[in-house]
Amino acid sequence: MWPDANETEVLLKHVEQEGASAKERLWERHREPLRRMILHRLDHALERRVDASDVVQEVLLKANQRLAEYLRNPVMPFHLWLRHIARDHMIDEHRRHRVAARRSLDREQSLAAPAFVDRSSMDLAAQLRDPNLTPAAAVLRLELERRFRDALNQLEDNDREIVLMRHFEQLSNGDVARQLGVSEAAAGMRHLRALRRLRTILGETPSLRGQA
Repeated sequence: MWPDANETEVLLKHVEQEGASAKERLWERHREPLRRMILHRLDHALERRVDASDVVQEVLLKANQRLAEYLRNPVMPFHLWLRHIARDHMIDEHRRHRVAARRSLDREQSLAAPAFVDRSSMDLAAQLRDPNLTPAAAVLRLELERRFRDALNQLEDNDREIVLMRHFEQLSNGDVARQLGVSEAAAGMRHLRALRRLRTILGETPSLRGQA
């Protein structure tokens, strides 16, 4: 999902040399991956109030303001730095809109997946779509997609987040470990545990085993 890190490093060097034109290429290169990351994490209440494209633009503006600091001290790969800014911004947005709406929630609603059932499900459906499928096979795919969405939303927040990072953002295990602040071994174990829980929720039906 995220652009190739080596190519991004080359572009960052151009930013230092060329300035504005290279910056524009850098932001455009990351705009769509950032949009997808945000779509997977907008909750229903916030999605009704803000547009994901506006959130992307606000995140890119923040990143642009901090870019010089990052170039002086690149503490992590660029895409992880950018998604960290996006994550913090979304937390602030959720809090601000909840206060504005005067909603009292029993617990902090997860940023990880509520919108997955809506717009993000269309992204998943596009990934699953195969023009060569027979009508019966296409119906089965849609049913599997629905079951997967439902199962994903039943996971605990931490489990759901690691599934999204690994399988939708396609972050490496090392990247996930950096984002979570744990060792790669611990990140790998969390991922496996999340997949086991997801499989348990899905159940060992014959149709699901046939797709494994």
